[in-house]
Amino acid sequence: MADTGVVESLLGLVEKADGGVDSLEAAAGLGVDHQLLVGAVKSLQALGDLISAELRSSKHWELSGEGTEIAEQGSHEARVFGSIPPQGLTQSDLMKLSFGKIGFSKAMSSKWIRVDKAHEGGPRVFRTVESIEDQVREKLLLVQRGNSSQLEEKEKNELKKRKLLSEVGSWKEKKFKPYNFQAMGVAPDCGHMHPLMKVRTQFRQIFLEMGFTEMPTNNFIESSFWNFDSLFQPQQHPARDQHDTFFLSDPALAHDFPQDYLERVKKVHSEGGYGSQGYKYAWKVEEAQKNILRTHTTAVSARMLYKLAQQEKFTPVKYFSIDRVFRNETLDATHLAEFHQIEGVVADRGLTLGDLMGILHAFFTKLGITKLRFKPAYNPYTEPSMEVFSYHEGLKKWVEVGNSGVFRPEMLLPMGLPEDVSVIAWGLSLERPTMIKYGINNIRELVGHKVNLQMVYDSPVCRLES
Repeated sequence: MADTGVVESLLGLVEKADGGVDSLEAAAGLGVDHQLLVGAVKSLQALGDLISAELRSSKHWELSGEGTEIAEQGSHEARVFGSIPPQGLTQSDLMKLSFGKIGFSKAMSSKWIRVDKAHEGGPRVFRTVESIEDQVREKLLLVQRGNSSQLEEKEKNELKKRKLLSEVGSWKEKKFKPYNFQAMGVAPDCGHMHPLMKVRTQFRQIFLEMGFTEMPTNNFIESSFWNFDSLFQPQQHPARDQHDTFFLSDPALAHDFPQDYLERVKKVHSEGGYGSQGYKYAWKVEEAQKNILRTHTTAVSARMLYKLAQQEKFTPVKYFSIDRVFRNETLDATHLAEFHQIEGVVADRGLTLGDLMGILHAFFTKLGITKLRFKPAYNPYTEPSMEVFSYHEGLKKWVEVGNSGVFRPEMLLPMGLPEDVSVIAWGLSLERPTMIKYGINNIRELVGHKVNLQMVYDSPVCRLES
């Protein structure tokens, strides 16, 4: 039940007024909180037809937190004026006051104070008038007492501009746009995978689904021994020239090699062995020591196969890698000096060319490529070797999609692998399928400084459907 005294006072006001009573004015006249008066109205309504009430929206002004403080303590400018003694106050000391900065500018505008910039000891602030009238405080007190109607609209707006007053209820007159609960929210800022990395993720997933283990490929710098010589690639091969390979100047040479293995590689190159006559040339360790930026990830495969050969008992393995390689290519729309190579390697006893074709069919089917052809080819370290072609439905012709082969005995046997172990391998680039997938015609729009970052943002998730 509402306060009895408030209820009786309210009934007295209603009885005397012909056109009804405004609850805000009644609360101000009785000196009680408006919510307390609203409670008294509702109590009377609950008793029956004693009074009738209707809800009306109206605008009124309220003091902000800062406005309430000024109503109690005075405006900033008045407090600044009151802080200045007859002998003046240094401007630096005045600015240390919580109200100093705002009050100083307002007091200067009102010409209540002046600054003597030439004063000894620094700029000093003096009063220019004997006394002032704090009109800002007086106006706020009027509003606080419920007499805002005594102020002109211009005065109210000035106080509102200073954030001392707020107009309550004004929002009810505004037109609001209907809220659409079905609309999508603003997408949060986040990183986006490059299309190349999206396709790489899909290739990696395919290899893992097929039971392959990823090889460590974090060494971009490789010795010529592991990149060329261990693969039975002769030291006079054109690929080892500077126009095809990037050589390092510092450190120029590598020195850490398994010496017994190096001697076996030297012998098979220069004299032959393991049923091969070799290349019959003077193999030089100085050439093998030269450091380069690796030209293919097969150098990593060679290291892994050598490591496998050192095991006490041979176990079949399936390896894969997807990483960067570097070649001294002429830059054009389809070639860069660096690109990504995808490589798969399987080592087991008794593997044949038929096994290689079968696993290639399984691999490319997972990529959504089912029409395959194989063409004989030559690679220094695989025999037999095959280029892999797929029928391109859009171009209506067969296009090369990869290279493959069986590693030569001259490469495997010096490592120490058993004679009945065969290793089949295949490789392709990552950039070509990515360009086809995302409709990119120039590789420089995919990799390098010309990449459009909006393309990275907009590119959809890669799906390689089987």
